[in-house]
Amino acid sequence: MKSVRFLVGGKVQDVFFRASTRERAQALKLRGFARNLPDGRVEVLAIGEDDAVEDLAQWLHYGPSQARVDELERIEGEDDPAIRDFEIR
Repeated sequence: MKSVRFLVGGKVQDVFFRASTRERAQALKLRGFARNLPDGRVEVLAIGEDDAVEDLAQWLHYGPSQARVDELERIEGEDDPAIRDFEIR
């Protein structure tokens, strides 16, 4: 089980980034969330099997077609059993 927090910068707000991330994460059976940050980035927490988290990490480099990802910061973390699904916050 792996837990990783991603901070995604670029043109990532108002381009369906969070909704697209949720769809991808749910297809990969990940738990966590995606939320907009006041500085224009999107924070993504992904919890699940190692391969699934890595698949999402690769997808986050590009995001949906309307987005432009300029930076992707990765912070390893701990599992949070209180998080049971993947949601938009």
